[in-house]
Order: sequence, then C-alpha cells, then structure tokens
Amino acid sequence: MSPLAPEDCFFFDEAERALVFSAVAVIAESHPGEGTLLAANLTRLAHTAMAIRDSPPIASSLPARGSRSAFSSESLLDLMCRVPDYDFDLHIPTKAVLGQAFLVAKINFFKALGYALEAAGASRDDIDAEIGQSIYSKLAEELFISIVSDPAALSAVKRAAARSLFRIWEDRLSVEIDDFAPFLESVWQARDRLRPVLGTMRGTHEMFRLMKDARDARVLDYFTEDVPTEQLQAFEEFLFGISHEEIERLRAHLEEQSLTVVSTDEACRLLGRRKESWVPTAGPQAFYSSYKKRRVRAAYRQLTGSEGPQKTAEEYVMTAFLLRGV
Repeated sequence: MSPLAPEDCFFFDEAERALVFSAVAVIAESHPGEGTLLAANLTRLAHTAMAIRDSPPIASSLPARGSRSAFSSESLLDLMCRVPDYDFDLHIPTKAVLGQAFLVAKINFFKALGYALEAAGASRDDIDAEIGQSIYSKLAEELFISIVSDPAALSAVKRAAARSLFRIWEDRLSVEIDDFAPFLESVWQARDRLRPVLGTMRGTHEMFRLMKDARDARVLDYFTEDVPTEQLQAFEEFLFGISHEEIERLRAHLEEQSLTVVSTDEACRLLGRRKESWVPTAGPQAFYSSYKKRRVRAAYRQLTGSEGPQKTAEEYVMTAFLLRGV
C-alpha cells in the first residue's frame, strides 16, 4: 500500500480517497510491483498538492466583494483581462501554473489506476468517472481562459470569467467542474454518449438524444432560443462532431442529388474520411480533443474572416450565461 495514509491525501475528496485506496489494494494484491509504482506516484502527486496548498492565496489580490475601491491598473484582475491568449501562461500566478500541472498529474494517476485495474481483471468504471470529471474540469478552465483572453469580449464578461478562473486556481484541490459549471459537465457527458447518425442533417435525432441524456438542460435550452445563425452553426459542430465546412458540404450534396438522408458511409466517402476515424474513441479525452479542434477552426475563421462560427458553442453559451450572471 501507499506510504501515505488516507487522511494524508487532503487533495482528494472522501469518495476519491476511498476509491484510490481500494483500487491500490486490489492492484497490490495481484501485481505487487505495480502497486508499489502507484504508491510512489501517489506520493509525488501529494508533493505537488502540498506546493499548491502552501502557495500564497490568489484571492488576496482582489478587493473584498462589495468594495467600492477601484482596481489598480496593475491588479491581477485587470491584467488577466488585458493579456492575449498567445502568452497568457506567462502572466498567470505560479499557484495557477502549479494547479494546472497538478490536474494533468491527477488525470494521469487515475489513468494508471484504470490500466492497472483492467490488467487485474477488476472494474475500472468508477476510475473512468473520476478521469472524466478531471478532464471536464480542465476543459472548463480552458474555456474561461478563452473568454478572458478574447479581445472582442465585453469587459463585464471578461471580468466574470476571470473571477471564475481565480476560484478554480485558488481552490484547485477542492473544486471541480460540478462545483462551478454543472450545466457544462451535464451536456458534455451527454454528448460523449451520443453517436451522430447524420440522416437529414437537421440534427433532430442528435438533439433528442442530448435532451434525453443531459441532467441539466440549460445549455440545450439556450440553443433553442432565438440565437444568431453563427451560434447555431457552432452548436451544429458540437452536435454532429464535424466542422461547419463539412456540414455545409453534406447539405449541398443532399440538395444537389435530391436526397433526403445521408449515411455515415456516404459522408465518409464525400469528405474523404476513413470509416474508423468517423466516430472517434468514446470518452472524455476524445471529447476534449474534439473541443480543441473546434476551437482551432473557429480561431482560423476569426483570423481569416471566413464564413462560419468564430467561437465554439461552449464559448457562446458561457459568454451569454456570464452576462446574465448565471
């Protein structure tokens, strides 16, 4: 077992601690060498957590809530709202950098636990759920950074996003996505379970499945409102898992050939995609990769002035929620 006692793992919540020590015990019994390696990894994770715990508080750089005193031009809040995305990492507090490293290390630790449990013939479902929550927490943090570093975003929105980031950075060891953005976690989990069928390219089947599976429907409700076309296009990318350009190409094919539906096989042929690459491996990490691709494409359109969404669906909806104070 780990040289750390459960009570020493302050960086896990109660459920995580119970799960980790139970898993390490199972692994150590069937594969002692692997159990020793995992125990060492757990100790290293604890050292990273200690560095975060012992770092000066980020919140001390902000005035008390309700204070009428003006921010200094050099305050952390103002700085975060001015910094562009291409060198954002060089301006954030050390505690935030350590926290980002800790989150990746935590994800990797749980992955190692999952692989070892699988090799031991034990279930890894609970471990996979913890991996997913941590990956979604990382994704949400990147979403807030995208908003804060957006030069076109409203000042009120950027400040609200910055405050959310400060909370994540300050409380890294105790706060996860279900604490600050449960509506995102819900729709991401539902989307991860969805396998688009394309069909009429209207998204009826896909939307129905999301509405059925999402525990929190606020994100989906937003896109059923009267939102700009560009935002609907971003939501379609989210829904179908392919780019706006590919969606338009498939719709043009349906119209040109007087067809009512398109199959995934036909879509693969038209788009030059291999069948095995059409539906990526399921899981939060695959969805994280999908989000990153959508963000890169959106940034490219924004830079070149190309037609189509210039932000991800998540950024559009989060911007609206921050403006509303949700």
